[in-house]
Formats: sequence, structure tokens, C-alpha cells
Amino acid sequence: MPRLFTGLEIPPDIAFALSLKRGGLTGARWIDQENYHITLRFIGDVDHGTANEVADSLDRLSQSQRFGVRLTQLGAFGGDKPRALYVAVELNEALGRLQSAQERVLQRAGIAPEGRKFVPHLTLARLRGAAPGDVARFIAQAGRFEPIEFTPARFVLFSSRDSVGGGPYVVEQSYPLAA
Repeated sequence: MPRLFTGLEIPPDIAFALSLKRGGLTGARWIDQENYHITLRFIGDVDHGTANEVADSLDRLSQSQRFGVRLTQLGAFGGDKPRALYVAVELNEALGRLQSAQERVLQRAGIAPEGRKFVPHLTLARLRGAAPGDVARFIAQAGRFEPIEFTPARFVLFSSRDSVGGGPYVVEQSYPLAA
């Protein structure tokens, strides 16, 4: 059974620049830069028939309008029990439209609705046992985060191994965005 999700790939030069933030945080399991992505919709474990239906359903969204992506700052999810270090992605109308359209198409394909609010981000590290103060210091010491912008040419359907997280991720199908 494949574990699927949709997302945006990160250009190699931007992934390299973000990878320079790695290191110096106890309890961090750093994501390899070739696995950086922005998740649009986690689908989960599905059988192969459903996976094919998902891939075909997403094809309806090919040629959706291209849009800019802006990475804005470092942050952490989890509050008193930090679980991930991330780069925030500024939510814009076009990104929100694409994510909402994917949600609708996937529900029509029989995928259960996503229960969580869409918070676009790029995970840099998964955290286990990292102290909140250490995470806050790491973010503060990382210095000023200059926003980074790029325009993705496509969105993709990724697969991953279950229970591991952080990759390796495989592009199962890609869907071009209109210029």
C-alpha cells in the first residue's frame, strides 16, 4: 500500500540555501535537502486502485494557474513539546485555491476530508526530545531570515515509506501549472 501526499518541490538552489541552516540543535533529525517539499494535502495509506484513482482525479487540476511561493521565517510546531522545525510559507490566494481544489477532488475520489487546517510550511527537521528553550535559541541564533521566493512549474503526487517520515520521497506523477 502506498502512502501518498501532494506537494510542491523546492528548487535545488533554494534547497541548498535552506540546508545551510542544519546542525546545532539537539534532538533534531534533519530532513535531507532532496526531500524538502511543501505538502499541499496528505492522503495517507491507500490501496493501489485508490492510488490510481487519486492520480487520475488530480489530473483535472493540471494547468491550474502558476503562482509565487514565498518562504518567510523559521518556526516550530509543538509549543512546549516541539516536534518540527519549519520554514513558514506565506499563504496567498492562488496557493489556497490549489490546495482547496485538491481537497475537493480527493474527497470526490473517496479520500476522507483533511481534519487539520492548511498551514503551508517546509519541514527542515523533525524534533524528538528537543527542549523548547533550545529550539527558541536555535531560531533566534539563525539570524534574520531573508524571504525567498520561487514559482513552481508543477505540483506532484509523492509516495513515501510508512512510519519513517522525512523521506525518501518518490514523485509518482506530476501535474504542470499554467504559465
